[in-house]
Amino acid sequence: MTHLVAVGGSDAGIAAALRARELDPSTDVTVVLADEFPNFSICGIPYWVSGDVAAEASLAHRTRADLEAVGMTVRSSTWASAVDVDRQLLSVTGPAGEEQIAYDELLIGTGAEPVRPAGIPFGEPGIHLLHSMTDAEQLVAALDLLPAGSRVAVVGAGYIGLEMTEGLVARGFDTTLIQRGPEVLSTLDPELGSLITAEVRRHGATVLTGATVTGITPAGAGQWRVATTTAAGDAEGTFALVVVCVGVRPVTDLAAAAGAQLGRAGAIVVDEQMRTGVPHVWAAGDCVVTHHRLLGTTWLPLGTTAHKQGRVAGENMLGGSRTFAGSVGTQVVKVFDLVAARTGLRHHETAPLDVSPLTRVTVADDHKRYYPGAVPLTISVTGDHTSGRLLGAQIVGGRSAEISKRIDTFATALHAGFTVDDVIDLNLSYTPPLGSPWDAVQVAAQGWERAAAAANQAGVGV
Repeated sequence: MTHLVAVGGSDAGIAAALRARELDPSTDVTVVLADEFPNFSICGIPYWVSGDVAAEASLAHRTRADLEAVGMTVRSSTWASAVDVDRQLLSVTGPAGEEQIAYDELLIGTGAEPVRPAGIPFGEPGIHLLHSMTDAEQLVAALDLLPAGSRVAVVGAGYIGLEMTEGLVARGFDTTLIQRGPEVLSTLDPELGSLITAEVRRHGATVLTGATVTGITPAGAGQWRVATTTAAGDAEGTFALVVVCVGVRPVTDLAAAAGAQLGRAGAIVVDEQMRTGVPHVWAAGDCVVTHHRLLGTTWLPLGTTAHKQGRVAGENMLGGSRTFAGSVGTQVVKVFDLVAARTGLRHHETAPLDVSPLTRVTVADDHKRYYPGAVPLTISVTGDHTSGRLLGAQIVGGRSAEISKRIDTFATALHAGFTVDDVIDLNLSYTPPLGSPWDAVQVAAQGWERAAAAANQAGVGV
């Protein structure tokens, strides 16, 4: 009987364990996790903080009892400290003290941890990160003690920062969002990001863009003074609570000490079968490099990717030969009444490729205008001006406009290596309340082709 051990009880670790048990129910699987929250939806945390999800337990994809019912041993509140590669032993410290767990195959799915900028007094009451369920519990408890209308700051306007800003506004807090870049959501081009910035402001939050936090210091009476610097000069604001969401970095200490190589962004180097190169040691999830279908190798921590990598690892740990097909970086987020999505590469991100990028932004209705409720979609398409190959797309539009479906159309085309012209030829669904004979993604593709033709006609190198 094969004994698999997975370090990490989130997306990658659980996906690997489930796949192994699915393929061979006799497989002995142990999951080691540092907290008490196996298989919880970290992506759902902002919606529990906001109150959209009523109960914390609802964020559990599967309970501990569910996992044990399918034959897993779950070792919670247990910290993995070292791997003895020669003897195939994992050293852990848990409620029973220090011990060693023997394994036939080991998966490291240690994920990522929040970036902690200097000058911010993490650990002090009123200063919060939001990455784990423990973080969420502490934040919810602190917010419950604040009266409505209290001033709250969110540092960082990525996906989590935007979702938290929406939730805090919904709970009645006077919310300020602080973003270093020129617009919120820096994964979009500024032209599209500006639409999201305006949406956040329209719902009553203060948005400071081009602002860098230079320090957070006590202001008395349980308040915190947040100092920022901008092109216009320095400024300060006083807040009852500060949430910091400025990105993550891979957690790789365990793997590195075991002899695994580190690569892009300090993430664990794995091949497309999720092997680390260390005998019987595999890795998957936010702690590993990402095989990207356009870029080759990068680091792009996404839950969807972690699930797929874990499933691949779980199969191969039992002797399979499955490969991770690669990511194209598809992402989507709801911000109040808008949805923003992207897939593939933005114009400047194509620099490592031997291409001539051309980007065109088109505005198209989500369905036939004569049917009530049509809304405009702002769609950016990037393609190779020389070959016509699709390289990326971004969409911003109303929540009712099926943005996720439409970005998935572009993502599928990228996965298949389509040209922009191939997108125009797709046989997409149509009915007046939901679309047009030429769907909005095809209208945007046609706009790109017109721009490419005009550039050719003018003899302009792009």
